[in-house]
Amino acid sequence: MTAAALPAEAAALGGAAGAAAPKAKRAGPSYLHRRDRVTGWLFVAPAVLGLVVFLVVPMALTLWVSFRDWTGLGSPFDSKSSGLNNYRELLTEPGIRRKDFAFSLRNTFYYVLIVVPTQTVLAMFLAFLVNQKFLRGRGGFRTLLYFPAVTSSIAITLIWLVLFRTSGLVNRLLPIDDINWFDEPNGLIHNLLGVVGVDGEPSWLRGEVFELSVWEWLSGPSVAMFAIMLMTIWTTSGTMMLIFLGGLQNISEEVEEAAAIDGATWWKRFRLVIVPMLRPQIYLVVTLGIIGTWQVFDQIYASNAGGPQKTTLTPAYLVYAQAFTNSKAGLAAATAVLLFVIILFFTWLQRRVTGSSEAK
Repeated sequence: MTAAALPAEAAALGGAAGAAAPKAKRAGPSYLHRRDRVTGWLFVAPAVLGLVVFLVVPMALTLWVSFRDWTGLGSPFDSKSSGLNNYRELLTEPGIRRKDFAFSLRNTFYYVLIVVPTQTVLAMFLAFLVNQKFLRGRGGFRTLLYFPAVTSSIAITLIWLVLFRTSGLVNRLLPIDDINWFDEPNGLIHNLLGVVGVDGEPSWLRGEVFELSVWEWLSGPSVAMFAIMLMTIWTTSGTMMLIFLGGLQNISEEVEEAAAIDGATWWKRFRLVIVPMLRPQIYLVVTLGIIGTWQVFDQIYASNAGGPQKTTLTPAYLVYAQAFTNSKAGLAAATAVLLFVIILFFTWLQRRVTGSSEAK
């Protein structure tokens, strides 16, 4: 073999090796990736199975039952199809079902409108307070503020009933006539208008919107619902405080020191530095608040079961009443589906308003 042929042969061998090498590289990692995927799915399979069995299947079954005439007794698969009748009763057909649903929407709307902003602002203030280094016993204060959140809501509601009854402690402390808070159906706005002499429904507010008069829609939350709102704010602010506290502790001290050196007062530091950096926590707290307030049930059930005069009726309690009191499981499922749609809408609306995508 000549010297000239050696480079050619080496080049040919190198080319053959180079052509074979990529095939070996592609085969190895592909096999490993398949093994990794299989192993990963084996690890997450219990969680995925739990979500499917306890979340996806019940949601699909609820949606299916909402189109059935099922009493809740026996198997739902033996029930008859009702088409859109359950939704018609709630949304379009005049009657007691539609009026009850309208009452629940009005009551819960005021509940969300007052509870969510109040608990958010209060929780942020409490978190800012217990995060100060000069405060002694910060751990004890955090525990005390969080304690209502881990206490049974039924037990707290029963205590609240005692405190707000006619001869309760609240009436003794307030300089007003004794009232039974949980038995007062008048709306707060109506009561305020009564102070200035507006005791009845004006003629221009007598038109009906969704089974209720405009006067009823604008009545505001009842006194009984307002007492439940105070209880909810007190019990949930501790949990929201911990979320804000975690955000505050992630803010570097150098940021606040730089703002202080620039001459910013504590209020300006809080408003222009701290609050913008807490936007992810604000979004989370408001989202949890919207979901929780639209789903309120246990406080309503333990206090007065939607009374007085249905002024504390909520969609979640209406689902329970239709299914277990009126034996209308199909109607209850339709109410639950509509409640799910309402929560999705308000969560999406809150996301659009706060611009949460920029806070990620």
